[in-house]
Amino acid sequence: MDLIGVDLGATNVRAARVLDGKLEKVARQKLKKEGSAGVIFDQITGLINEVKSGSEEGIGIGVPSVVDVEKGIVRDVQNIPSWKEVPLKQMLEEACSVPVCVNNDANCFVLGETYFGKARGFRNVVGLIIGTGMAAGLVLGGRLHAGPNCGAGEIGMIPYRDSILEHYSAGQFFERRYHTDGKKVFQKARQGDSRALDMYKEFGTHVGNGILVALYAYDPEIIVLGGSGRHGYPFFQQSMRETLNNFAYQNSLKKMVIELSGDDHMALLGAAALVLDTLHP
Repeated sequence: MDLIGVDLGATNVRAARVLDGKLEKVARQKLKKEGSAGVIFDQITGLINEVKSGSEEGIGIGVPSVVDVEKGIVRDVQNIPSWKEVPLKQMLEEACSVPVCVNNDANCFVLGETYFGKARGFRNVVGLIIGTGMAAGLVLGGRLHAGPNCGAGEIGMIPYRDSILEHYSAGQFFERRYHTDGKKVFQKARQGDSRALDMYKEFGTHVGNGILVALYAYDPEIIVLGGSGRHGYPFFQQSMRETLNNFAYQNSLKKMVIELSGDDHMALLGAAALVLDTLHP
């Protein structure tokens, strides 16, 4: 199928032509996050026009926000002040004359992994994004499970210690706990710095507790870790795995797979997969 995927990120907006599950062309711009709703919509349509072939069967777009999936209305995008309530599906369908599917970016990620990535062949999948925050997308019984309010899988928002889980199990942990930048910690860990490695050891314990939540709540066959935080996996894998020893059903754990996402374009592939999941279930 000839599809278009769009990823509205925190700093960039990207669009890609996806032909039979492979990226054919990618275009990107720095997001004009302080612009009006119309300015940002023009950015999106401009990028779509750059990559489109004229034979695309649909457009999928992932946004970092809560979405009315049925109507395609995007609400309260945190990094775009002007996007309080945007009927994005309707606007894009009128502009592009093809079906449009809109969903949360974490849901796009898990769909991308299920259709095109590490979770192919699995029917119960948790896609766990470890970036500045922690978010999860769910495929249960072979279908995307977003919940009636597009809020299913918000593991990072679960109360944890003195705040919420994502404050400990995402990139902001290093700033909150040690007042340093996660990228700097990663670079120092690569150089064998003992303090950085100790930070990652502590971090892995918290990530492990996040995975425990996913295991008890969803009983997945596979968990795919995405986001920039996955690059630190060699440094937190051991403490994360040790934390999983606390899981009550160890026999189930033996069957469960943990993989790292292998594609930095998975958000685009996943956005395109929205069309497959919605129009061709």
